[in-house]
Amino acid sequence: MTRPIRPVAPDRLATELASGIDGNAVGGAAVRVALDGPLCADPHGLAAAMTGPLRVLGRPAVQVRAEYFWRDAALRLEYGRTDIHSLLHDWLDTAALERELLDPLGPGGSGRYLPSLRDPTTNRATREPKRLADPGTVLIVSGELLLGYGLPFDWTIHLRLSPAARTRRTTAERAWTLPAFDEQDATVRPAETADVVVKLDDARHPAIG
Repeated sequence: MTRPIRPVAPDRLATELASGIDGNAVGGAAVRVALDGPLCADPHGLAAAMTGPLRVLGRPAVQVRAEYFWRDAALRLEYGRTDIHSLLHDWLDTAALERELLDPLGPGGSGRYLPSLRDPTTNRATREPKRLADPGTVLIVSGELLLGYGLPFDWTIHLRLSPAARTRRTTAERAWTLPAFDEQDATVRPAETADVVVKLDDARHPAIG
């Protein structure tokens, strides 16, 4: 079934997404959101832009960039820095992400979460202390290729670019990653399975479905 798509002004996109999350939240429970999309779609920037509207709606908001939960470089780069299989299956430390971040904010969780595990540039442990989430917190985990692991997100947003748009907007040094997104489209089908899909082939004319 084709989902209905409606256009939205670029300066309203973050507010529209925040309102959708708040409207589907249950009471004072935390909401764990995946904001999935290639870096050329700027998932981190959109996640940051959503925190303000969420707070206006009375929802404390926390953004965590997924790369701060990458595995140690010795493991994720075992087969080289441009291995597609590793990028899809071995870069993200899903066990740590679930244990330290998602489970504590889930049903019955302690509310004490770890905001980061490892600096993706230096590969060193960040050693950040755990934090206590306020009641009703919206956690937004932003990054690439987040969907398909079966992680316990309550709400999923996928930033969709066609293969042609991805190719056009991806930098030369990251062109090696493009087949990973083709495989995600084919196997995970995020444009069909995500709770919300944002079409961003033209960033000046986004649409939500």
